Amino acid sequence: MELGPAGIRVNAILPGPVAGPRMERVLEARAVASGRSIDEERASALVNQSLKSFTEPREIAALAMFLASDAAKTISGQSLSIDGDMHRSV
Repeated sequence: MELGPAGIRVNAILPGPVAGPRMERVLEARAVASGRSIDEERASALVNQSLKSFTEPREIAALAMFLASDAAKTISGQSLSIDGDMHRSV
């Protein structure tokens, strides 16, 4: 409300688990601790997620680019999840 008159939009991007080296290290550590395979840990991490995949960094970047574009000029004050429809805290 305070920044709108100045044309400033404020939104939050809320990524869930992001694909990449860090996520692979987390899955490897969980596999070692549990005695399960990395594939089993990956499946477990995605069990409560509708799209069954981790968010790619480029998908987060694409959302940021969209929000910064004129196409999103009336989007403000929003929290946008980009997490494949997670149904639990990670």
